[in-house]
Amino acid sequence: MALFPQIRLRRLRRTEALREMVRETRLHVADLVYPLFAVPGQQVREEITSLPGNFHLSPDLLAKEAESVAKLGIPAVLLFGMPQDKDEAGSGAYDEQGVVQKAVRAMKRAVPELVVITDVCLCQYTDHGQCGVVMDGYVDNDRTLELIARTALSHAEAGADVVAPSDMMDGRVAAIRSALDTNSFHETIILSYAAKYASAFYGPFREAAGSTPRFGDRRSYQLDPANLRQALREVELDVQEGADMILVKPALAYLDVIAAVRQRFHHPVAAYNVSGEFAMVKAAAQRGWLDEAACVLELLTAMRRAGADLIITYHAKEVAGWLKPGAAT
Repeated sequence: MALFPQIRLRRLRRTEALREMVRETRLHVADLVYPLFAVPGQQVREEITSLPGNFHLSPDLLAKEAESVAKLGIPAVLLFGMPQDKDEAGSGAYDEQGVVQKAVRAMKRAVPELVVITDVCLCQYTDHGQCGVVMDGYVDNDRTLELIARTALSHAEAGADVVAPSDMMDGRVAAIRSALDTNSFHETIILSYAAKYASAFYGPFREAAGSTPRFGDRRSYQLDPANLRQALREVELDVQEGADMILVKPALAYLDVIAAVRQRFHHPVAAYNVSGEFAMVKAAAQRGWLDEAACVLELLTAMRRAGADLIITYHAKEVAGWLKPGAAT
């Protein structure tokens, strides 16, 4: 068996051209999904303090943002909503004239080819901040399903291409698929937050979306960070219920979960590069402690290497500028 000096693995790393020729994992702008936050009103553009460079936008400005995103080559956005008013049942989530519904219509009119994904959950719309109907201090799984399905259907009716349930209620994918199919939305895709963990990395998002729970936490329905096998069971059930794509959230601390899901399932897998991951890099870069572009590209490439087909990231517009036009890195 030939060894050094006959075998020299550095030969393949000698020049950039050689390194690119044998590169195993490539990051492309087409892999990216950009999260957006819809708020009521007109001409509203407010920077989110904990997510520098990201904004609360009214539907009219989201239409213009959709044009900007599409011009960068980013194929899809993930839309969250912040209603004017909240109530116990989260009724703003499934209101035909809700902020997400208005934003979807505006964005699809402006850029029909842009893939619009909508987050389907109640936490931004309930006055208690939990992701479902609360009964006696506990989130009632089965009572929540009807409202989650109504929300997804209202998004599809507004023109959403993909609905993405993030509530982590048992049976939600089946409930949504049934509601969509019964109303002839057979082509609407379900991207399930199948492996969504009860993570400490959501802090900046909760400020951005106004979704911090008024009491307790979400550990009774989101996954325990210590569990991998349980995540695979969640994914398996969502696939059986009709999920078209699978999401792992967060991404950075759960690369092993992404890899395990990719190895076991053949569905497209998305990874959510969440707000806390974004904020850590952004804060360190602002202090000059690291090279932001180099670090972000390395992190997103790691998510692709782990098995993610798509990456939801607040860095998306910046990454589109860092990547060579029409090329991957």
